[in-house]
Amino acid sequence: MVTVQTNKTQSAGLSNVQQEILKLYATELAENELHELKMQLAQYYAQKAIQAADKIWDEKSYSTEEMDNWLNE
Repeated sequence: MVTVQTNKTQSAGLSNVQQEILKLYATELAENELHELKMQLAQYYAQKAIQAADKIWDEKSYSTEEMDNWLNE
C-alpha cells in the first residue's frame, strides 16, 4: 500500500472523508478488490439508510398494515 502524507495546508477545507478517499486514489487495486470496496461502501450506506428508516418507523409508530396501504395507493 502506498502511504500518502498530507500536511494541514493541503488538507485545509477537505472533510475527513475526502482525505481518506484521496489516500485510496494512491492505491492501485485489482479489479476484484475495487468491486469489493464498492460493495462495502454500498452496504455501509444501505445499512445507514435502513437505520434511519427504522428510527422514523419507530418514532411515527407505523404499522405493517399502514405500509401495505401506502404500497397499494
